[in-house]
Amino acid sequence: MERCGRLAVAAVRPGTGAAAVRGGGSFVTASVVKVDLVAALLLQRGGGGRGEGGLTAGERELAELAVVRSDNAAASELYRLVGGAPGLDAAYRALGLAETAAGRDGYWGLTTTGVGDRVRLLRQVFAADGAGAGAGAGAGAGVLPGRRWLAGLMGRVVPEQAWGVSAAGATRLKNGWLPRSATGLWVVGSFGALADGTLVAVLSDGWREMAQGVAAVEAAARWAVGAVGAVGAVEPVGAAGSAGTVGGDGRADGGS
Repeated sequence: MERCGRLAVAAVRPGTGAAAVRGGGSFVTASVVKVDLVAALLLQRGGGGRGEGGLTAGERELAELAVVRSDNAAASELYRLVGGAPGLDAAYRALGLAETAAGRDGYWGLTTTGVGDRVRLLRQVFAADGAGAGAGAGAGAGVLPGRRWLAGLMGRVVPEQAWGVSAAGATRLKNGWLPRSATGLWVVGSFGALADGTLVAVLSDGWREMAQGVAAVEAAARWAVGAVGAVGAVEPVGAAGSAGTVGGDGRADGGS
């Protein structure tokens, strides 16, 4: 199969120092950002003494639709509720995600990020002490309100969308896929957590078909999780995985 995409992957096992990384750079999130939108809303609403981070029933429904079913209309409403790009960028600063920038003018799927920040966000959701569990989390970052509830949503992603890092054993995850309108090439990403606490993120773009990107993302996730388990070593920057597929610009058009 033709190799045409670009890919980066990172996996860490919090508390052990074990990590594996290949590739780098900035990628469009597509629907991976739906986790970010819920995290931003949880930050704004505060703990409220509830597992859902103080969200209203309507907000909880929107969050569930966005993460579990990757509903684009729900994501657009969450984007509005958090204050659009400025509100989302403020959440990124609070979460210590310096490499992530919100998509502008309603185009939440065009948020840009790197695998390092994807892992930092996963630490916020899954690590026992929130952002403080990981290097680079940000000096002012703390525990994300409602994080266990958000983690639970990631564990309920509908089966047809549970590809990606699940190939490496992740049981709680969120994927994104989007064909760029300018090129017709697909963006494909996936990030999540394994039952043993390992966190893994894969971002990619430039695929002619979605299936190509999915295969590449899954191969990269298997490599990274295997490397963390086997040697706990940081790998040099390089190519990861095999060619695979996934992919549209717009507020929701063509992808998720």
